[in-house]
Amino acid sequence: MAKLRYFDAKEASKLQEPQLIAAHSEFLRTGRIPRERRHWLAEEKRYFSHDEVAAKTGRKLQVAGEKTHQHINGFHHSIQFPKMIFHRTLEDSPHLGYCHVTAARTKFAHYEEVSWAFYISNFYSDIGENDNFFERIDVGYSRMYFAVAIKPGENSAEKMTIDRSVRGNGLLFRTHDPQAAIRNILLLGARNEQLREIIRQL
Repeated sequence: MAKLRYFDAKEASKLQEPQLIAAHSEFLRTGRIPRERRHWLAEEKRYFSHDEVAAKTGRKLQVAGEKTHQHINGFHHSIQFPKMIFHRTLEDSPHLGYCHVTAARTKFAHYEEVSWAFYISNFYSDIGENDNFFERIDVGYSRMYFAVAIKPGENSAEKMTIDRSVRGNGLLFRTHDPQAAIRNILLLGARNEQLREIIRQL
């Protein structure tokens, strides 16, 4: 696959402003050769390096993670999640990335105790079955909220890996709806059935 190149879209749009008259048209109309920089034909797009794009993406993901964590912890004083925010961008597509928001342990369905982590990504995809975390990436949706069961990484460079013994693939929920995501996280964090019932009715 060809390596993606990124350029400054704001700069490019300035070059295409309709009110700017092309240099040769100006010469034919007035007989003058415009010397202003905006009329130069050799104007080039400003390209970003992959590191610059990754840094920009990371800042956006960090802000989204902070806001989401505030919303979750603002619901009820008895449901509080630790703030564990960090982000990663995809190696060959640094404009795509995900942000880890929080992690906890809970009783889930018929599982006695499940450790899980909650993430936001700026794309929608399936969770991969092997080492590939994301499969079939779809950028049609601007965000994906998801939680996966986790366990300590054994034969992996990662400290934690997906616990695929939970539900076959480790996925607890996945949605592009922020309200549904917050409801699901609150249900995971609720300590008793009475509180879960209140959350379900929201």
